[in-house]
Amino acid sequence: MERSFDLAVVGAGIVGLAHALAAARLGKRVAVVDRDAQANGASVRNFGFVTVTGQARGEVWRRARRSARVWDEIAHPAGIEVLQRGLTLVARRPEARDVLQAFLETEMAQGCAWRDDLTGLLPSRGEALGALTSTVDLRVESRTAIPRLAAWLEAAHGVTFLRGVAVRGVETGRLETSAGVVRAETIVVCPGDDLISLFPDSFAQAEVTRCKLQMLRLAAPGWRLPAPVMSDLGLVRYLGYAALPQADALRARLEAEQAAHMEHGVHLIVVQSADGSLVVGDSHHYAATPDPFARDDVDTLILDEFAQVFGQAPPPVLERWTGTYASARGHSLIEAPMPRVRLVTVTSGSGASTAFGLAEDVITGLYDLPRQGAAA
Repeated sequence: MERSFDLAVVGAGIVGLAHALAAARLGKRVAVVDRDAQANGASVRNFGFVTVTGQARGEVWRRARRSARVWDEIAHPAGIEVLQRGLTLVARRPEARDVLQAFLETEMAQGCAWRDDLTGLLPSRGEALGALTSTVDLRVESRTAIPRLAAWLEAAHGVTFLRGVAVRGVETGRLETSAGVVRAETIVVCPGDDLISLFPDSFAQAEVTRCKLQMLRLAAPGWRLPAPVMSDLGLVRYLGYAALPQADALRARLEAEQAAHMEHGVHLIVVQSADGSLVVGDSHHYAATPDPFARDDVDTLILDEFAQVFGQAPPPVLERWTGTYASARGHSLIEAPMPRVRLVTVTSGSGASTAFGLAEDVITGLYDLPRQGAAA
């Protein structure tokens, strides 16, 4: 039996849900089609850290700022708790401090400051020369935030979810699915790291591959972190810092002193959940089909950086898992493979941080409207 909508979204991860929200706010009748019965991919296997500070200069940073504001707008009505706000980015080396001081001179440093005194930010100082702090980032529990966002879209905005349904083909105005035909005036395909099922040529031409990461949950340590914590290693991965000239000296020192960390793409993010447990990661390994196995030596590298930053041994590990996401040069792949159809995939691992801003840009473009949040 055929069903008709104004917009059909393929994929119920954060990128797909963000497009559903942007269209629903315009009064559109929206359907979201997903092959899984529940959220199971990258959107629930991450930190839930909505990272504005350090995103690539320009459009990506603008989208991150807008996305953080949308998270703030929807969190309460959707029953999503904002567990932490801000960022504590610890500088362990003089070269890292130089990068952060240079960052503070840019327009991207809105809401940021340098602190020599880390009292109240960390339980102990560890190897810290000081830290960049921010007020613009936030953190949610992704495992619960994504399903609650979907439930709210359905209840408050009338979005229809077709779960356990595979999309077999896309053409203008029509989806061929395992549950029959879905018709829609516009279609947005958000397949995450499924690079084969739909529009494989687009992914191949853009040289999109997949990135595997390793993450851990540690037992509650008996102290609270007011904000997520990062360290020197993140300064050579996040382009808002890494593109600054001062990052070259830091990169050279890290390659000399932490070669194994650099080889495995390890950098440190530590966030805290409502029960006090810590989500810690992560690493980066690239392949068309990454293996599903977590390596103990890579987890050891992550936990070693934790110990250096916090000046104490990490708490016991409660959980270990891997995640994968689409990866390529640039923030995202956005294409129009046919009229009134968009293919949208975030290729930088920053879906939670940028999806709402990205989706508003795509949806307003599809409907030839002024860009939402342009001044945000």
